Amino acid sequence: MINTGKLAGRTLFITGASRGIGKAIALKAARDGANVIIAAKTAEPHPKLPGTIYTAAKEIESAGGKALPCIVDVRDEGSVNEAVEGAVKQFGGIDVVVNNASAISLTGTQETPMKRFDLMHQINTRGTYLVSKMCIPYLIKSPNPHILNISPPLNMKARWFRDHVAYTMAKYGMSMCILGMAEEFRSDGIACNALWPRTAIITAAMEMLGGKDVARQCRKPEIMADAAYAILCKDSRSYTGNFAVDDDVLKAEGITNFDEYAFDPSVPLMPDFFLDEFDMDRVQLATDLGAVPKFTDGKVNQPDTPSKAASGGKVTQVFTQIESFLGPELVEQIRAVYSFEVTGDEPGRWFLDLKNGGGACGQGDPPATPADASFVMTSDNFFKMFSGSLKPTSAFMTGKMKISGDMGKALKLEKLMGKLKSKL
Repeated sequence: MINTGKLAGRTLFITGASRGIGKAIALKAARDGANVIIAAKTAEPHPKLPGTIYTAAKEIESAGGKALPCIVDVRDEGSVNEAVEGAVKQFGGIDVVVNNASAISLTGTQETPMKRFDLMHQINTRGTYLVSKMCIPYLIKSPNPHILNISPPLNMKARWFRDHVAYTMAKYGMSMCILGMAEEFRSDGIACNALWPRTAIITAAMEMLGGKDVARQCRKPEIMADAAYAILCKDSRSYTGNFAVDDDVLKAEGITNFDEYAFDPSVPLMPDFFLDEFDMDRVQLATDLGAVPKFTDGKVNQPDTPSKAASGGKVTQVFTQIESFLGPELVEQIRAVYSFEVTGDEPGRWFLDLKNGGGACGQGDPPATPADASFVMTSDNFFKMFSGSLKPTSAFMTGKMKISGDMGKALKLEKLMGKLKSKL
C-alpha cells in the first residue's frame, strides 16, 4: 500500500500505539507527515514487552511525522482528558481516533477472575467509549474525521462466546460503539468504522498466547496498518458504519498478493476469531501441516471420537516416556504441578510433578502439593498433543482441551511436549 500523502498534517490520536498494530498504524501515517498522539501506558521499559511511548515517538519522527507521547490509562477519565487537551494545544485539533488498546484473556467463566473481567471491559469497551467521547467535539471540526476501532464484526454465533465469553463481550463492546456512533454522528460527517484481521497478527500479545514459534503462522502488523491507512484516507461522509477485514480492504485497493505481509509465506496462516468466511479447505490444510487454527465452522476440528486403535494404552506410554525425562534440571525449568483428567478409551486421573525434588508422575492426584494447572481431554487428544500432532494452543482454542488454574504454568508444559515428540 503506497503512501499518498493524504494524511499529511492530520492529527491522529492512537491508543496502545507504543507497540504492535497501534504503532504500525502510527508509522504508516507518519510517512505521510501526520501528527501522532501516542496514547499508551508504557513509559518505562517492560521486562517482557518491547517499546515505550518514547521509543515509538522516535520511530514516528524518523518516519517523517510529528509525535506527542502521552502516558494514558484509557480507563481513567482524567488521564484521557489531559492527553486530548495536550493534543489540541500542540496540533490545533484532532482528525482521527484509532481505538487500538485492548486486553485479552481466553478463559471460561469459572476460570476468569472478576479482576480480569473488569480489566477487559474497562479497557476494551469503556476505554473505547471514553476516548471517542472526549475526542468527538474536536472531530466534528475536522474536514474528514474518522473513528477506527480495532474490533471484530458482531458475530452472534455461540462458538465465539462459549470458550471465552468475558473477552468476547468486552471486544464486542468496541464494535457496538461503532454500530451506534456511526448512526449517531452520521450527520456530523464523522466516519465510524471497525477493522479486524483475517488471520492472526504477530504481536507481543500473540507471542505470549502462542509461544515464540507462533510468528511463522501469522501476518505482520503492517497489513493492518495498510488497511487502516486505506480507510482513513476515504471520505468520512461516504464510508462509515463498516466492519471491515484487512485483506478485503486491500483487495478493494487493488492488492492481490499478500505474501509480503506474512512472517513466513511458506507456512499456512492461523485464522483469527469471529470470522466465518475463511476458506475451510485452507484451514484444514493448515491444521494438517501443524498450524494452530483459532476457529472452525464445524467442518474442521470436530470433537474427536476416540478409537481403541488410536488411544489404547497410549496414555501410559506417554507417562512412561515422561518419567525418563524427569530430573532436577527439568523441575528447575518448569516449577509446576499438573493434573490430567483423561476421558475416552483410556480414562483416568494422572499427575505430573515438576516442582518438587527430581520430579514425579503417575496415576491419581498429585501426592505432594495441589496442581497448579489442570487439564481435561480425551485419551486420543492427550496422545496427539504429547506426540506433536495436535498443538496445545489449538487444542485449547478449539475446545479439545479444557484448562483451569495458572495459564502461564500450563503453557510451560509445551517445552516437555517438544522433547517427547520424537519419542512417541
